[in-house]
Amino acid sequence: MPAANHQAEGYFALELVRHSILPPTMLASTRIQFSIFIAFFRLMMFFGGRFVNRVFPRSLSRHAADPFFIRPIWQKVWPPAGNRSYKDRKKAKVSMVTEASNGRGTDAGAAGKRGGAAAESPAFTGLLAEPRRMKILEWLQEEGSARVRELSQAFKVSEATIRQDLERLEQEGHILREHGGAYLKTVQQQVGTMSLQHIENMDRKRKIGAKAASLVKNNETIILDAGSTTTEIAQRLTTRENLTVITNALNIAIILGAVPGYAVHMPGGQFKAPTLSLSGDKSVEYFRNIFASKLFLATAGVSVDAGLTYPSFADLQLKEAMIKAAAHVYLVADSSKINRTSFTRLGNLDVIHSFVTDDGIADSDAKEFERRGIELIVAT
Repeated sequence: MPAANHQAEGYFALELVRHSILPPTMLASTRIQFSIFIAFFRLMMFFGGRFVNRVFPRSLSRHAADPFFIRPIWQKVWPPAGNRSYKDRKKAKVSMVTEASNGRGTDAGAAGKRGGAAAESPAFTGLLAEPRRMKILEWLQEEGSARVRELSQAFKVSEATIRQDLERLEQEGHILREHGGAYLKTVQQQVGTMSLQHIENMDRKRKIGAKAASLVKNNETIILDAGSTTTEIAQRLTTRENLTVITNALNIAIILGAVPGYAVHMPGGQFKAPTLSLSGDKSVEYFRNIFASKLFLATAGVSVDAGLTYPSFADLQLKEAMIKAAAHVYLVADSSKINRTSFTRLGNLDVIHSFVTDDGIADSDAKEFERRGIELIVAT
């Protein structure tokens, strides 16, 4: 035992004698008697240390001002938290695994909180492989690229599963993989030619574009969402006079920006190649500070039960801001998108006033939209 500890124990014994805790005859005791006392004292400290540690948190033993003569024995009897036993470490590890599986303290849990009420995707938890790959492809066709971790959190599957999905999509020629993610194979070509990703059902979209354009009057202020159907609207607005157009789509801004007497405004934000559009917080903030008479809103899917749905989370807040900025909201979508559900949900059908679609809509669907108070405008 170090000399300092011997001195401390001797000092403690003298203090006990001075306060008449020990009999005076102890002062004349032999070395053997003193050794017996020290052994007894250590035994008391052994059991006393265990008792105190069970009553008070062990962390106090590291931070409290313990008597200097107790600390060496205390730490030998019951090590601080940094030297926990195997049993304690195993309990802590099990606790951490349990919390991670519940989503606490993980990126997945944080992502769930960040999604908010609008960022709902309840129908796509536990998707089979092929439907999940199609939703991932829709995501990439909307965003242009995605990270493995981001997709893993969104679809609630492991990162290894997402990598397998991306590998399959790459084999099919849709995407190109990179470290930690993937991007759409046609992005560079699309941006170079200013073309859009979704070019299916173009005959229907042209009819819808002509019908929606007829709803716009001279001298109005309108908002045009990004998309192939809204692009068809823009191409048929060039004969109007003194329009003020607010859009987040670069191709629409180019089409209408060349018309004399038109005022075309765009927000800031991050460029999305597949839709040739701007998105992000700056775009959202811009639309929160304007007012327009009409909004022509695009969608990936519309149904009575799910409402308006989109391929990814990115534009939900932007579309909400557009809706709040307009006095009248026209949803423009061809009939193939009716009863179709994409990945994330924007809101119920009560956020729109009118629905412009083609004559492919079923009679039962038309009656259901009208029953909910939505004006149905059919392009023929």
